[in-house]
Amino acid sequence: MSDFLKTLLNIRSLRAATRELTLDQMEEGLAKLASVIEEQRESKAAEQAAAQERERKLKEYMDLLAADGIDISELVELTEPGKKASAPRSKRPAKYEYQDENGEHKTWTGQGRKPSAIQQALESGEKTLEDFLIK
Repeated sequence: MSDFLKTLLNIRSLRAATRELTLDQMEEGLAKLASVIEEQRESKAAEQAAAQERERKLKEYMDLLAADGIDISELVELTEPGKKASAPRSKRPAKYEYQDENGEHKTWTGQGRKPSAIQQALESGEKTLEDFLIK
């Protein structure tokens, strides 16, 4: 909480902070604070009115749909045809093959980090990446 807010919300701190102010200065501050409060009230009232209007319109539309015998789920299906559960993406096919340090035959799709065996062969200049392609 800021120091200003602590002072404003604590009566003792507020009294201490306003000791050096004149009565005119305090009344001017009060008028400005009242103006800010009224703006906040108007803003909240406008938000509530907008939310109530939205609710009224939604209820009106639901009543119209019900009167025409339309189920809301049918309407949702029409607006979102591609939202059905899709199958997970299939695994990428292997593009490269190599032997690791243990002599095991392994494959790599070409996605992600290069396996250390391929990286070492490329760095030493023994082979190129094309040499590892699956034929």
